[in-house]
Amino acid sequence: MNYRILFICLSILVFLATSCKFQKVLKSDDSEKKYAMAMKLYDEKDYSRALQLYDQLMGTIRATDKAQKIYYNQAYCYFYSKDWTMAAYYFKRFSSNFPNSREAEECTYMSAYCNTLLSPEYSLDQTSTRDAIKELQGFINAYPDSKRLPECNELIDKMREKLETKDYQIAMLYFRMEDYPAAITCFNNILKDFPDTQRKEEILFLIYKSNYKYAVQSIESKKKERLLKSFTAYNDFVTLYPSSTFTAEARYYRAKAQKEFDSLGQKGGKKKQKTNQ
Repeated sequence: MNYRILFICLSILVFLATSCKFQKVLKSDDSEKKYAMAMKLYDEKDYSRALQLYDQLMGTIRATDKAQKIYYNQAYCYFYSKDWTMAAYYFKRFSSNFPNSREAEECTYMSAYCNTLLSPEYSLDQTSTRDAIKELQGFINAYPDSKRLPECNELIDKMREKLETKDYQIAMLYFRMEDYPAAITCFNNILKDFPDTQRKEEILFLIYKSNYKYAVQSIESKKKERLLKSFTAYNDFVTLYPSSTFTAEARYYRAKAQKEFDSLGQKGGKKKQKTNQ
């Protein structure tokens, strides 16, 4: 027990001595001492205190050879502290200030990667997700021979899946609310924006079903035109997916739509007959 107490006391004394030394260097005007301590703290993974010194050094040794190392370490201090916003900013700043550095490629990638870490759940605002895709694509364009390309493509796919899921959930919300025109528009936009979507079969069916539901709920003067659109949507679906799990339901609605369409023709004939009489 005595050894344990002694160890704790020594640890406290070391911490206090180190803190005093840090405060002394922090308040001094000696840039070399600040730089040396900042590097030491960085190596010891004391990123919070290292950042305090780096922030002071930025204004004093901006034009020196050490500036590049400071920018680089500063970005990683934020990264390891999980401050993705500041990390992304400083990685991008490094690439802009030192485009010919051997670390420029790495920092360009890291800036984009930090934006993927900022990307929230699909239900939230996806500005960071779109920024991440933009930066990842920018990296691919700038470094077409990079070994990081597979990682970039994988991250882009992940970000696009999140955007697609958000759009799909919005379309489904309109569908459940029976706002079929809005649902049709949203579903069509998904097919346009995400042509390789794994949901294509389901979406084409839902476009047809939305067209059918919208048509049968329409006023008489609009039904025929909208039923014809539903027939087109049905053909688009069954042409691509003749053996779909949705085929039976699609055929059921198609048969009902045909009966509705035929009845409209009969009503039109009766009206015409009465007019002639």
